[in-house]
Amino acid sequence: MDFDYDVIVIGGGAAGLTAAGVSASLGAKTAMIEEKKLGGDCTWYGCIPSKTLLKSAKVAQTVREAGRYGIKTDTMTVDFSTVMERVHSIQQGVYNEADAPEIYEKMGITVIEGRGSFADEHTVTITKEGMDPQSIRSKNIVIATGSRPVIPPVEGLDTVPYLTNETIFSLKRQPKKLLVIGAGPIGTEMGQAFARLGSDVTVFDFGEHILAKDHPELTSILHDILTGEGIAFKLNSAVKKVEKKGESIVVTAENRKNSESFTVEGDALLVASGRQANIESLNLEAAGIHTNKRGIPVNESCQTSKHHIYACGDVTGGLQFTHMAEHMAKVAASKMLTHLPMKIDDKHVPWCTYTEPEMAHVGETEEALRRRNAGYELYRFPYSKIDRAITESETEGWIRVYAAGFDGKIYGADILGVHAGDLISEFALAMRNGVTLRQMSDTIHPYPSYALGNRRAADQWYVRKQSGALVGLLQFFFGYQGKMPDTSDPDRIV
Repeated sequence: MDFDYDVIVIGGGAAGLTAAGVSASLGAKTAMIEEKKLGGDCTWYGCIPSKTLLKSAKVAQTVREAGRYGIKTDTMTVDFSTVMERVHSIQQGVYNEADAPEIYEKMGITVIEGRGSFADEHTVTITKEGMDPQSIRSKNIVIATGSRPVIPPVEGLDTVPYLTNETIFSLKRQPKKLLVIGAGPIGTEMGQAFARLGSDVTVFDFGEHILAKDHPELTSILHDILTGEGIAFKLNSAVKKVEKKGESIVVTAENRKNSESFTVEGDALLVASGRQANIESLNLEAAGIHTNKRGIPVNESCQTSKHHIYACGDVTGGLQFTHMAEHMAKVAASKMLTHLPMKIDDKHVPWCTYTEPEMAHVGETEEALRRRNAGYELYRFPYSKIDRAITESETEGWIRVYAAGFDGKIYGADILGVHAGDLISEFALAMRNGVTLRQMSDTIHPYPSYALGNRRAADQWYVRKQSGALVGLLQFFFGYQGKMPDTSDPDRIV
């Protein structure tokens, strides 16, 4: 059977770029098809613009709170157009340095602009407005078409000019009153960013907590911090209707606890209520690829129901993170071309929401550990006892670690606080490589650093291992006269 390529990659976002790059580096003749610009959600609608906007918002908040540090400031104004120019400049810079077609063409990858869909299990047809369709054939195919925002079936929503993560970074004028549907990562990050830049922000969510996948004790603390910055959260609220009244957008919602209706008025509406896989235009039936309501199911090596066709990233309906998309793409390309037993590591996937303070997690949640009766113990350490946090007046937050009491094997961790996204990586590395709390506690960390908080959390395992018998042996053999600490309280922190 004749093939034009060894590998065809459909989609040029984080997963597609990685799959194409790994395939080419392994010597495969590779084509990558992208309908829009390379870079995908991360560069144009997600990670890069949102974190850039959050930085501007952080600077604004730092100036606003400069008096805490003994710095006198007179006035502060936000030039929103300049803020957004910076966002677009950084997006373009990232694109030029990492995503531009010529970068991949230099690697030997054929970059094709257009929409790819299956004609059969080895043939992809490419269509582009103003051009005749073309078909190319490949021994292996990778689907990496990503996801898009879910638009909830709310009455009147289709009649108002709502925003999503794909359009909010194109705003020319800062909203005076921003309404947000969804208190997940996008809703909370953008809510804080716009509130710090000076918008009045109201966030609606159906659930009882913001960031429903994170630990409720920590999300409660974050909720109070964000509320203190002026964000109005309407939790336990079902959005029933959206309508345009003059220049305003009015959201009607119902309190799920008492069934009372209420309305909130704004001049902009952000819909941030989840994501769905981009599969509709792929003509997957022609290739015999199975799907489910979340997207394209894959096995532990990213293979679809057709084993020579792989899928990775958001399109699979799994964890929707750039770093997970890249991980899956590496697994897919390596398995496809080397036939080594490569498998997805879905047990040590960290995530982080980049509010200030940040909220991060890795491993099993405490709720999951309880459900399976894991026999874990909780080891905690507060930011208020991390010296670096004290010096920088960043003492809000906790490090929570779930581990076996016997040997300190780590099951998972939650962190709320400054640099939580960086700190969680140490726990991800430890868990993947079998490093215990004892070994973390024995590892020298620089002082004063935020990472020292991880070690101090691990120290709590040692504290609980101390016993009267151990102290007695020390006293007998070495004449040790120290007093054994009281370890009867499992929440005791030293």
